[in-house]
Amino acid sequence: MKKARIALMVGIICISIFPILVKLNLTPGVISAFYRMAFSLIVLLPYVLVKGNFKITNGKGLFLALLCGVIFGSDVAVWNIAIQQSSATQASLLTNLSPIWVGILAFLFLKDKPKSNFWIGAFIAVLGMMLLVGFDVFKNLDFDLAFSFGVLSGVFYAFYMLISKYVLKSMNISTFMVLNLVGSTTHLGIVSYLLNEPFTGFSNMGWFVLLIQALVCQLLAWFLISYATKQMRATRVSVSLLAQGLLASCFAWLFIGEQISVQMVIGGIVLLLGIRITFIEKRLRFAKRRVTRRLNIKLGRE
Repeated sequence: MKKARIALMVGIICISIFPILVKLNLTPGVISAFYRMAFSLIVLLPYVLVKGNFKITNGKGLFLALLCGVIFGSDVAVWNIAIQQSSATQASLLTNLSPIWVGILAFLFLKDKPKSNFWIGAFIAVLGMMLLVGFDVFKNLDFDLAFSFGVLSGVFYAFYMLISKYVLKSMNISTFMVLNLVGSTTHLGIVSYLLNEPFTGFSNMGWFVLLIQALVCQLLAWFLISYATKQMRATRVSVSLLAQGLLASCFAWLFIGEQISVQMVIGGIVLLLGIRITFIEKRLRFAKRRVTRRLNIKLGRE
């Protein structure tokens, strides 16, 4: 479990770099997502085949892994459309509501129901995210197509987390990532074509940024996050991923000079507190038993 938490932390750091690369505006949004997946697949597939790690045990796992790719690609596509038609801040806020959807879906469909500390931690983490981006942004949300796509992005991501958790129980990470990339690359390629986004004509720096997105933000990051998802509860992983908003703000301050306000610092602290609460379930149960035992002693039951 310690290794899983370290993997999750490093993975979150890797994906937090992505918004900074996108803000360089060197390539269109959806096509950059396509090449992020395609380059990752080109690098990963030969390695997995040479190592003999590509193993499909059943058709159901194959279908669900490809479905995860389509869902993940859909998440990226609608998130980019939400950014293009509103603002990155609004779209990010709505997308980062995904832990709530994960909790609701897990409660409805999984035997391992989210515990009370998840709901408490998720609420505090979302509150921290709202502080981080500013309450004015939340108050001024326009309930239009961009708003709908922002919400839909969070729902897609929630389905991806839960389905990938199920698939990874019977499939190794390398095989899952290859199939996931095949699904997402194909899907995003079709979406990019339908949106008439250019597949060529980028600057050398543009191609370099696309390669970094693929190797760091996709391949390395999601290998580590998939490993953490396999070892940990999907609900905990989804809440922990909210930390990417805080880290992205810090990277923006360091590398492109964006300002960080006191409110953003407070929001970041509240966000991390909420994430921490989702990881202390055993302590909460222990504390509950201890209080109950003391009460029973006072009442003369022990």
